[in-house]
Amino acid sequence: MIILGIETSCDDTGIALIEKNSKGFRILSNVISSQIKIHAPYHGVVPNLAAREHLKNIEPCLKQALEQAKYPKIDLIAVTIGPGLIPCLLVGVNFAKALAYNWQKPIIEINHIEGHIYANWLSAVMTNKFPILCLVVSGGHTQLVLIKGYGKYQLLGQTRDDAAGEAFDKVAKLLNLGYPGGPIISQKAKQGNPKAFDLPRPMINSNNFDFSFSGLKTAVLYEVRKIKKLSSDYINDMAASFQQAAIDVLISKTIKAAKEYKVKNVMLSGGVAANKELRKQMAQAVKNSLPNSNFYIPNSILCTDNAAMIAVAAFHKEKPISKQSWHEIEANANLKLIA
Repeated sequence: MIILGIETSCDDTGIALIEKNSKGFRILSNVISSQIKIHAPYHGVVPNLAAREHLKNIEPCLKQALEQAKYPKIDLIAVTIGPGLIPCLLVGVNFAKALAYNWQKPIIEINHIEGHIYANWLSAVMTNKFPILCLVVSGGHTQLVLIKGYGKYQLLGQTRDDAAGEAFDKVAKLLNLGYPGGPIISQKAKQGNPKAFDLPRPMINSNNFDFSFSGLKTAVLYEVRKIKKLSSDYINDMAASFQQAAIDVLISKTIKAAKEYKVKNVMLSGGVAANKELRKQMAQAVKNSLPNSNFYIPNSILCTDNAAMIAVAAFHKEKPISKQSWHEIEANANLKLIA
């Protein structure tokens, strides 16, 4: 089976083709058109600007993806319908519907969060032993999801305010580091002291699995206000201290949930999962605290928004896949993983 994936939930235009065979999944092409330079001056994504770029880029991305994959026979079209920015989602959804109508191919709608979860299946041979705990951590989402089986989810906890990735972006802005914040904070943190500032770990000891990063961001703001001029050493130390505070909370909640629900596997996904320090420390924490559980994480390129994860999610959404007609597909900016 060959699946065409389409992703336009935020500011990355993604088109991918994956093949499912007896050995697993093979990525035939995974084209991503980034809009970082366009949104950087605003320190965040401007929805209407993003939608215009999607309109401009989506057809060239499709042509490039088909060419890289050597024009295979497509069996199914998978498209992100939400959650995300509605102007952006509409571009991808309507493009997918037009292809399904013109090519007379079945189409299936995919939840963006579900795509991030199943990115793990592209990077490793999964044991498929359930339950699996997945920490989905990105610019718009921070959730702990218990996966009881394919398509069977239980939301254990989520952020009550800022998502982790959003906090990274806002702290980077406070430190005048530019946008997006995640990669820059990670780079500066390598040269800093994570113990330089005594920053809070919000909700780390709460009796639930929810997160909060607004207070951590505010603590950085108050510290920065004390300084008239930010030196490179100060920026490096603050970046390292902030990053470690966020990582401590993410790891603590994940390990606590994994123990309580006796999971077989622990997974990390989402854009913030590309953070090297989080990857390293989470892997070590699982090894130390959950010796009988496996730890999985996607390749870095599959952590950020891409269409390959949307295509692989389509295969796992239902067995057998429930194929929909193009006119049944609608974008939903507030789509929930669990109804």
